[in-house]
Amino acid sequence: MAPQSTIPLPSTILGTIGTIFWCVQLLPQLWTNHRSKSTEGLPGTMMFLWALSGVPTGVYAIVQHFNLPLQIQPQIFILLTLLCFAQTLVYHDRWSAARALLTILLVALVFAGAEAGLIVGLRGPYASGVDAPVLAVGVVAAVLLAAGIVPPYFELAKRNGRVVGINFWFLAVDWLGAFFNLMALVAQDAFDVLGGVMFAVVLALETGIFVSHVVWRVRTRRGRREKSAVVEVEADEEGGKEQSAQAREEAELGSRPSTVVAEELRDLEKGRGERDLG
Repeated sequence: MAPQSTIPLPSTILGTIGTIFWCVQLLPQLWTNHRSKSTEGLPGTMMFLWALSGVPTGVYAIVQHFNLPLQIQPQIFILLTLLCFAQTLVYHDRWSAARALLTILLVALVFAGAEAGLIVGLRGPYASGVDAPVLAVGVVAAVLLAAGIVPPYFELAKRNGRVVGINFWFLAVDWLGAFFNLMALVAQDAFDVLGGVMFAVVLALETGIFVSHVVWRVRTRRGRREKSAVVEVEADEEGGKEQSAQAREEAELGSRPSTVVAEELRDLEKGRGERDLG
């Protein structure tokens, strides 16, 4: 498992596309959380495990001399996932914004120190032909990345397969990022199996989330239609009641003698005149 010596242009292009996707993949989710002031259905453990996975992923990509975009990706990934994790602390756990931001800042500093230390510590042995430590780091990265997508499956189980709280644009963009990153590895002179496994795991588990929601919609289609029909009927009944009440009032006014209506109008004008004189 030697590091990449040269990076073909197609690999760099594909890796750049994947990096662009993974630079923005969590922005729709961050916006959804902010707008709704809720992270229901989005497990905080998912975001934290993903942030944590960015450390060994970054170490592995840098020591293995992946193309530059693939080395930058984990750093951006850590930043976005920590911001999303902070939102879960604020909206779900009811932390103050200041406390949440201070927490993720400290976590980010710890992550940065750990990544830098591992890179410095592993480069020497790896250059000397000792592969086991780097391989172990890659395995840890793959396990953490996969573990981060497991908590949403518990949320799916609670709701009979329905996806709640997870933005589908986020999932789609993240899926595309993993796909182009995988293709970037395929385009390298030597395919890195462990790196490919990491991206393939993301693709498989996120595809499962999409499929789960589609199955839920198909399975509950009749029930949702019936519920929608009931709501429409209730709305029509409420509207009919309001129209009936209005019609009765108009009928009562119309059935009153014109002399009575004229007297009431005169009394009303008289009252206004007295108030003006006063």
